[in-house]
Parts: sequence; C-alpha cells; structure tokens
Amino acid sequence: MGSSRTDTSKVSVLGVRHHGPGSARAVVAALDEIEPDLVLIEGPPEADALTSLVGGLEPPVALLVHLADTPKAKGKDAERDAEAAEAARRRSTDGWAFWPFASFSPEWAALRHAHENGVPVRFCDLPASHTLAERLAAAETTDGEEEEQEETEPPRERIDPLGVLAAAAGYDDAERWWDDVVEQRGDGEPSPFPAIADAMAAVRAEAGPATGREARREAHMRQTLRAALRQGHERIAVVCGAWHAPALRDLADYKVKDDVALLKGLPKVKTAATWVPWTHGRLASAGGYGAGVTSPGWYHHLFTAPDRPVHRWLTEAARLLREEGQQVSSSHVIEGVRLAETLSVLRGRPLAGLDEVSEAVTAVLCEGEGTRAALVHGRMAIGERLGSVPPETPMVPLQRDLIAEQKRLRLKPEAFERDLDLDLRKESHRARSVLLHRLRLLGVEWGIPTPHGGGGLGTFRESWRLRWHPEMDVALIEAARWGTTVSSAAVARTVEIAEAAELPTLTKLTEQCLFADLGEALPEVLARLTDRAATDADITHLMSALPPLARSTRYGDVRGTDGGHLRSVAREILTRVRIGLVGAVRGLDDDAAGRFVQAIDETNGAATLLGDDLTEWLDTLADLAVRENVPGRIAGRVNRILTDAGRVDAEELRRRLGLVMSPGVEPTRAVAWLEGFLQGSGLILVHDDRLLGLIDTWLLGLSEERFVAILPLLRRTFGAFGGGERQEIGTAVTRLDTGGGTRVRERRPVDERRAAPAVAAVLGLLERSGA
Repeated sequence: MGSSRTDTSKVSVLGVRHHGPGSARAVVAALDEIEPDLVLIEGPPEADALTSLVGGLEPPVALLVHLADTPKAKGKDAERDAEAAEAARRRSTDGWAFWPFASFSPEWAALRHAHENGVPVRFCDLPASHTLAERLAAAETTDGEEEEQEETEPPRERIDPLGVLAAAAGYDDAERWWDDVVEQRGDGEPSPFPAIADAMAAVRAEAGPATGREARREAHMRQTLRAALRQGHERIAVVCGAWHAPALRDLADYKVKDDVALLKGLPKVKTAATWVPWTHGRLASAGGYGAGVTSPGWYHHLFTAPDRPVHRWLTEAARLLREEGQQVSSSHVIEGVRLAETLSVLRGRPLAGLDEVSEAVTAVLCEGEGTRAALVHGRMAIGERLGSVPPETPMVPLQRDLIAEQKRLRLKPEAFERDLDLDLRKESHRARSVLLHRLRLLGVEWGIPTPHGGGGLGTFRESWRLRWHPEMDVALIEAARWGTTVSSAAVARTVEIAEAAELPTLTKLTEQCLFADLGEALPEVLARLTDRAATDADITHLMSALPPLARSTRYGDVRGTDGGHLRSVAREILTRVRIGLVGAVRGLDDDAAGRFVQAIDETNGAATLLGDDLTEWLDTLADLAVRENVPGRIAGRVNRILTDAGRVDAEELRRRLGLVMSPGVEPTRAVAWLEGFLQGSGLILVHDDRLLGLIDTWLLGLSEERFVAILPLLRRTFGAFGGGERQEIGTAVTRLDTGGGTRVRERRPVDERRAAPAVAAVLGLLERSGA
C-alpha cells in the first residue's frame, strides 16, 4: 500500500452538527483557510450530479433519493396484482429518503463555498441504493426472522455524545452546551474542529467500535476518501457529522481489507435523485426529524443577522406583537435586550441564547402574559419558510405538469396554512377546484375541503384549507406510474380504484369524478357501479351508496356534467332499498338500530334530491311505520319523517304515540320510539301541547322502578338537545295539567325539610363557581 493512500496530512476533517449556524460559519472559515481542491460531504453519492444546481436553489431544500422503477399491476393475474400492490405499499413507506439542508446547515455552506469557488464536490456517505435496499428487505422480513436476527446480533445501545460531553463540562442541557461552545462562537476565533474530533474520539473509545449500518457508512466514507487520495488530490476537506470525524481523521487506524469486507455483497436497488423544497417545520426536531433542531427560526436568524442578533430578534418580536394589536414600544425592546444580556452573563453564556431572549419577550415585551408571548415563540422559533428549486432540477413529468398548473391558476404552494374560497360559477375558480380534487385522488392532500366559509360541497361554493408539505413531492413521484399529467394520472388512478371497489366506494368515486372533471374515467366507473348495484344484496351498502350518487345528480349541471345516467342508477338503487328495507330492520339491537336510523335519514335526503321517487319512498316508510316487529328507534324516526312530510297528521301521531305508551308496552321500547322520533329536534313538543301532555302523563304514570330503569335512555334523548331547546320544552311542560290541556298546572306544596339538602348543595356549587 502506498503512503499516499493513508497520508492524512492532506485531509482536513470538519466534524459538525448537521444544522448549526456556528458550525456553518466555522466551515466557511476553515475552507477559506484550507483552499481545498476537493470537498467531500456526508450525503448520498447518487446526488453528485446535482451539485451543479446549488446556485439556483433557495434553502431550505432537501436531496430526495427514491426508487427509480415502479412496479405495475398486470390486471390479469391476481397473484401478480397482489404482489405489485404490496410492492407499491412498501415503496410508499420505505422507498425514499431525504437529506435536508437549511441556509445555516454546514453541509449547505460547504456546497455553496465549493460552487462559488469552482471546487469539485462529492457526497461520501453510504449510497442510498444500499440503504433503501436494506430498508425494503427489513420490511419484508417476517416477525420470526426478525426475532432470530435480534438473537444473533443484539442492537447496540445508542449513546448521546453531546449529552456525554455536556455532562463532563458541567451542563445539564446538551443543546445549551453545544450552542455555547460551537454555535455562538464569534468570527475570528480558532477553528473548533480539532477539539471536536478529539472529544468525539474520547466518547467513541468509551462506546466501543461502530457496528451494523454505522460501521458500513463509515467504511464507505473511508473508501471514498482513499479513492480521492489515490487520484492525487492535495488538499481534501471532509464535512461530516462530528461523531464520524475520528473515523475519518484517523484513516491509518483502519485496514482497507476490513472496510472492503464490510461493504461486500450489500443489497442494492436502482434509485434516482433530485432536489425538492423543504420547510423549517420539517427540519424541527419536534416534527420527528432525527437530526433536527429545536428552533430552526432562531438558528436561521443567528446565521443571517449581520450583527446584534439579540437586538434584531427582539425588534422583530415587537413588530409581530404590534401587528396583532399589542402595545409594544422601542423602550420595551431596549429593556428586553438588557434583560436578555444580563441573564446570559448571570448564566455564564457567551451570548444570550433562545432561552434568554424568550424570557425577555415574555417578561418585558408581553409584560408577563404567557399567551401573548406564545404567539412570538411559536412563529419565530420555527420561522416557517418553504424553499424552492430551479426549473432545470430533475423531475418526473407529473411534477412539471403540476408546477405549470400552479402557475397557470396562480396557486402558489406555501408552508403555511391558508384558506381558499371558490365560486364554481367562475371558470378560474372551477379550474382550481378541479386541480385540487384531482390531486386528492392521487394521494396528494395539498388541499383539504372545509365545511365553513361559503357553503358545502356540491353547491356553487367550495372552501379549502391549503398547505404544502415536502412529502407531497414523494407522493407525486409515486403517482407518476399512473400518468405524465395530473389529468391523465387521475383518470388512470380512478379506473384502477374502480376495478376492485365495493358499491359505496364506487358511488363516492363517481362523486369524485364529477368534482375532478374526469369525464374519461366516468363511463368506466358508472359501468362498474351499475354492475355492483345489480348484484350487491347488502341493504346497508345500497343505502350508503345512494346519498353521494343523489348529490351527484344535483351538482352535475353545476360542473357541466350530464346527470341522466347518474339519476337512472340512483333510482335503481333506491328501488332495491325500498324492496329490502322491511326485512333489513328485523332483529336489530339498540346500537345497530341507531346506525340504521342514520342510514334512513341519509336515504331520505337522497330520495328528496331525486324528487320523482320521493312518493314511493314515503309509501315504503308508511308501511314500515305501522309494523310491530320494527325496533323502537327506527319506528319513531320513520314516524317523524312521515310527520314532517305531512303523511301523518297530528291526530294520527297522537294515536300512535298513545299505543306505544300503553301499559302493555315495555317502557324501554316507548323511550326508544321517543328517541328516534325526537332525534335532531325536539321543538315539535313545544308546538304541540297535546303531544307533550301524552308524554308527560305517561311518565307520571310509571312506577318508580320502571322510571329509574328508563332514566338513562331519557337523559340520552333530551341531553342531545341544545340548552335553549331544553329550556323551551321545560317551559312548555309548566303549562300542562295532568289531562294534557293548556291550563297552568297547579303548583304542588314543597316539603322544605326534604328539599333542604338539595338546596344546600346547589348553594355550595354556586359559591364555588363564583356566581
């Protein structure tokens, strides 16, 4: 082995925290001093070809490496279809990986420095093609195989090197120690990297040699470094995580043959790489990112503020508070700066950190009000922002088509939530609605429909809540197997869903086709819907399928769709519901009856929308209402629908209620009948004193034992009403006499001795509540 292979004098290893402003500044200073002819950065080598795009990127951004090939279902082989579906599932969860960079990330600073100075730059971590292959193989492993593997190679307990070093320095907070030692270092101070490598070497000596994936990663980094030395580079700078610095600095301590053995025979998959926009919210450790930082907004501020970061931070906090109508003056900012700096001196910190400025915001700018301070802490600590990538970035055609649509429709993806109200009578608004619905079919939940702000779906108005997440780029790449444009992919995806869908899913899919203006997919979906409707014997499937189909017949015209075929299918389903309704309600328990009541309500709404079939539907309900074997809740609800439709007059309703409350009927059935009848609104009792009198008389006639038995059901029924509604019913009861008339009821004498404990309890409750 030649000496050039292990001549570490040519190598400068810069061990960093992956996202830290002090580390980033120190990296830039070190690179200026070293003037390397090659920069190696911890990251996936698949992205080497993408480093030329650095000049056009606006952080935060991330490298995305994903599987290059997409398994497709064959359509004729059920076994292959199942395998393809399982492969797609694994791909969607294990077939991609991100490497995020913010403006204050040391790796990003190294990339920018190399790009601006024309220095070659490469990534040296273990290729993602191996990492993803290992991840997919692990997902396929059975539980038994996992247990066997755990027995032969027990997992190594992961230590926190920063925690160990912070404890040795007398700190109880690793984040604060690292900030004080590295991130808040001033310009012109000596390079921290030799000391960081020495400190990590000491921790690694206690932890033992690297194993598993960590060992393979470091082996590949060393092999990449050796290859660079063989190529004749004289000054190589390596930017890597601080933990790995000793494993690269002490290159001579590791044998080439051992590293080759570690990397031999690793599984591999075909991958592709690209840049995608990222957000500070996804960079935050609170978002679940393993190498995240607590407050990316604060780190971004430290890195970009030219001077006086504390002054500038508190000035920005004051501006935000004033925008929210809070009275904050310049004197508040001055006193806040003094407090933050005083606290940092008392705590022995080189510069006021986020803890100190946060306390200053709370105590001075917000005058001790925590809720006001939370506004600033929440917004500024994260400092949410969405990066961008240049047009020449590698993308699948589907991504490019979406970008073009976003520009055409003036729908900019943003990291913040924002509400969007659309008027479907306007062509531009309708086009936005179509795009958002098509993306939802593709699994890209950029927009979520909301019920507020202008009416529900199916009317002339729609309301959406928009927020772009970086993972949506992954969803677009996954959806690329269905087409090259949003429209064609949505059509193909819809047809694929329809192939194996049950009846309720098909009717919802029909509705989605109309929302998304997928005229090409609609005939296929309707054909399968017609077939399923003709063969599905499950009455609950038919009832759940009907409402979305009926809604579609109404707003089809709004979206320019012919509803004739939809109406015919809906009428056929309603006919089958009418035929099977009586048999479907037999023998249902209370819970099942409650669910069936909801299905009846929804079907009744659908029949009302269809219009022409409403009379036949009400005839079916009229037959059901007088049958004896119908559960009480269903019978009560059916009678209420018929009453509201004018098919049962007041006198007949009182007669039916009287029969239900006769002595020969179990009180529980009577209460269930009442619950179904009053569900949704009890105001009918306010307007019909005779009906209310029947109920009142029945309750007064029950024995104490029977009354106690039905009391929970009564509470469930009347507890569902609003406070004002219950009060009106109570007022109506006071007008009743025992005969159900309208004369004011004579007050009964009060037994003050028996009432005294209750009165005392109420008074105590009122006193404790401050009333």
